[in-house]
Amino acid sequence: MSDRLPLPAELTAAQRDAVDRITAGPRGEISGPFVPLLRSPELMTRLQLVGEHIRFGGVLDDDLRELVILTVARHWDQGYEWAFHHPIAVAKGVPLEVIESVGQGNRPHTGRPELCLVWDLVDELQRTGGVGDEVYTAAVKALGEEQVVAAVATAGYYTTLAMVMNVARTPPPPGGARLPSR
Repeated sequence: MSDRLPLPAELTAAQRDAVDRITAGPRGEISGPFVPLLRSPELMTRLQLVGEHIRFGGVLDDDLRELVILTVARHWDQGYEWAFHHPIAVAKGVPLEVIESVGQGNRPHTGRPELCLVWDLVDELQRTGGVGDEVYTAAVKALGEEQVVAAVATAGYYTTLAMVMNVARTPPPPGGARLPSR
């Protein structure tokens, strides 16, 4: 399948402005979901600012954030998200056994307990559209309300990016970890 929305050969003034804004920030480049989102430069700019906060300034522990992202990537079969965030997850302390479980769509059973709780939260939310009292209470007890809200918002943000890239058929970055087949 070919990339439906690659980087445009010529950018409008609004697109150039959006590219300048994203490349001046901590991302330093335009890639992945921001290429198709460039068709709507104002939306891309606003979305990437949410993502910038989540990745570079949010309250969710780094390993938990990366677990949320990989769980969303697995749910949406999103190869770019998986390949891009797999090495970040490893660097942020997510054990390879946990990543392998998530890649197979399974609940992790190793690593710190909060990883399993966050997986439970995001998995139940993705499967049912809500979260029951048992999972919610356990997550709030372990993480606090602020991190639970951050985990849910992170899942929502990366779900948006996954849907955009799936429609655009954004290819994974070369040489990255491949999302396991189901």
